[in-house]
Amino acid sequence: MERLLRGSRLLLKLQRRPRRVHKGSDGGRRGLPSAREPAPEVACARPSQAPGTMPRRLQPRGAGTKGPPAASAAASEAASRPHPSGDPAASARPLLRWDEVPDDFVECFILSGYRRLPCTAQECLASVLKPTNETLNFWTHFIPLLLFLSKFCRLFFLSGRDVPFHHPWLLPLWCYASGVLLTFAMSCTAHVFSCLSLRLRAAFFYLDYASISYYGFGSTVAYYYYLLPGLSLLDARVMTPYVQQRLGWHVDCTRLIAAYRALVLPVAFVLAVACTVACCKSRTDWCSYPFALRTFVFIMPLSMACPIMLESWLFDLRGENPTLFVHFYRRYFWLVVAAFFNVSKIPERIHPGLFDIIGHSHQLFHIFTFLSIYDQVYYVEEGLRQFLKAPPAAPTFSGTVGYMLLLVLCLGLVIKKFLNNSEFCSKKAPKKGDLEAGETGGRVFCSCLVKWALPFQKEISTVRLLKRVDEFENKK
Repeated sequence: MERLLRGSRLLLKLQRRPRRVHKGSDGGRRGLPSAREPAPEVACARPSQAPGTMPRRLQPRGAGTKGPPAASAAASEAASRPHPSGDPAASARPLLRWDEVPDDFVECFILSGYRRLPCTAQECLASVLKPTNETLNFWTHFIPLLLFLSKFCRLFFLSGRDVPFHHPWLLPLWCYASGVLLTFAMSCTAHVFSCLSLRLRAAFFYLDYASISYYGFGSTVAYYYYLLPGLSLLDARVMTPYVQQRLGWHVDCTRLIAAYRALVLPVAFVLAVACTVACCKSRTDWCSYPFALRTFVFIMPLSMACPIMLESWLFDLRGENPTLFVHFYRRYFWLVVAAFFNVSKIPERIHPGLFDIIGHSHQLFHIFTFLSIYDQVYYVEEGLRQFLKAPPAAPTFSGTVGYMLLLVLCLGLVIKKFLNNSEFCSKKAPKKGDLEAGETGGRVFCSCLVKWALPFQKEISTVRLLKRVDEFENKK
């Protein structure tokens, strides 16, 4: 406890200590206003706390929100103030640090590489070729987007099958392909244009969460028509004698299997909407572990693939369908690795500031999610081949595209509700006993630094983390 208290005191000293700068030829700060002159107001600057105002952590909370309305309104107004579009100095302005951006932009253990707010659409597009902390977040999903686009074009138009691309047998594949492509496209859009304004940042990431839910439901539709009919687990002629021989139960599995088939798509639909609501809520409320929450809720739709896992345990799936067995389990291995990086924030947790541009956890998360979807596309394609050999029943428009259109409508209503109710203030609130009032993005970052370091105090002490931040400050 004494060690933690000493670490907190070091945090306060770190925030109060003036930043070291290099002096230019004129004796002033290089690239910054003179220390004796009042600093000009910039678009993303945090407004200072007026004298005599109540400390931030003691301010009353507004009805229906968990944030300090006065501070958040001032920050949002300052952040959303447009800059002169024709100002060449504005477009050439360097990247920002974590204490120079609004709280909602600060990522744990990412110290530099932040783009200024607001940017124009042209500046956002130009930033994908510059070394920012969002550049590789874009490319690690844009390149897979192009790969999957070419893959699905070959499947629909150049496969050499007698089935045309508009045949009802391919409707589940259209649903699945739209989910995969939309997920990668929305992720690229959110990471590129997230600095247009605070409201648009929230809107883009809400759409990103909705696209992931859309993809999860599209995967379930493809499973339902292409993979589940070929499982012995869902064949009453196989399961009824199996249960009688193994368990001694005289149960007719016909009704149970029929009930499961009838509930798969409705349950997956409800999960998709619920996951989107939970993820959007994690951005508006003060969620202590938003990345863990989002990772958990998006694992829930994966339960729709449980029959394939049970099939491998109860029957010889490896011998009957080796392609499905290998790629299915390899896909879930990639997903576990991706979830680990997304929640643990390794490696930037170990050395804050070193992985700001290249190698931080979100980039690794993108890479391993791409590998998981690549394996999934492979065994869905194999399931399509088996389905076309002896299709049990033609998929209906209402059971495929109709479901997807209804899901789009519901997800759109969810996003609209959150955009109307959000005040776009920081979701990271200082708790009682944390840092002093008037915290900027830097103080929120440091409190986050200490909080995330506590479970790993044996390997990485709080003092060592503060020393990393101090070294980064001195270099600047």
